[in-house]
Amino acid sequence: MDDSFSGKTVLVTGGVGVIGSRLVRHLVQRHCNVVVLDDLSSASPWNLDGVDCRFINGSVEDNGTLDLAFNHKPHLVFHLAALFANQNSVEHPERDLIVNGMGTLRLLTHAADQGVDRVVYSSSSCVYGEEAVPHREPGASLHPKTPYQATKLLGEMYASFFHSMRALPVVNARLFNVYGPGELPGKYRNVIPHYIVNALGGFPLEVHGSGDQTRDFTYVDDIVTGLCLCAEKPAAIGQTLNLGSGKEVSIRTVAEAIIELTGSRSEIVSSPFRSWDRVQRRCADLTLSKRLLGFDPRWDLRSGLQETVAWIKNSKEHWVRR
Repeated sequence: MDDSFSGKTVLVTGGVGVIGSRLVRHLVQRHCNVVVLDDLSSASPWNLDGVDCRFINGSVEDNGTLDLAFNHKPHLVFHLAALFANQNSVEHPERDLIVNGMGTLRLLTHAADQGVDRVVYSSSSCVYGEEAVPHREPGASLHPKTPYQATKLLGEMYASFFHSMRALPVVNARLFNVYGPGELPGKYRNVIPHYIVNALGGFPLEVHGSGDQTRDFTYVDDIVTGLCLCAEKPAAIGQTLNLGSGKEVSIRTVAEAIIELTGSRSEIVSSPFRSWDRVQRRCADLTLSKRLLGFDPRWDLRSGLQETVAWIKNSKEHWVRR
């Protein structure tokens, strides 16, 4: 680690979640003054136990809360806060638009008014829709299947607008299927914590259809590295950049690996596809990220799953299977 962040004040929205909490710990290690803004709708404050940071409980949609956060005069902003994710947005489309659309617009307005050094906006690989793999920037689908897909792309467009019209240094980071310590199972959470908890309890692991659909599962520490590079490298400003593993893995392969790592006797069972979830393949093209950032993901799937399984086992008192 270099000292490029040392002494800087950094605002992390959504800083209690799986990515945010890991990023906050990393920034504190690099001697940053970290301000976390989170409404705790998707994570619990114990994720930051023992971390020396300032915490603000609130939402990015609220101008008063943003005023409080920006009163700390952040040099850098990592905007991770969002209504997560696809199924949640299908069931609550207006809430999705308010948080992911208006919240992002208001945050960017505050950042531009204060003249921050850089904003890294956390977008999603879902903006690619059903485009052919590997997915290359800046391509995106204009035929979204979920409100979340639409509002994540909207956030990118707002960020690009503020860059071109108000000279705000922004980076759009498209994150691919992040997993790792810090995320527990829940109604709208990712598949990996669900699989781990079910496997530990001997319950079935559900795949949709055959389970042969592929995703680009990326360990959280690689994502944190990529986000920091987005905040450091001058060449990143104004760019849209993929952050992923660059590898395709089937959902069934992940389920099988988790059953093996947990020593479980759980079965893999098939269920119908969800109406919005028809994407068969997902994989990042990392050519641009490697060239502009020097981004080089280090974690293979098995090692990442081992760390995640161990963390969930050690966090048993915080989760209850629903």
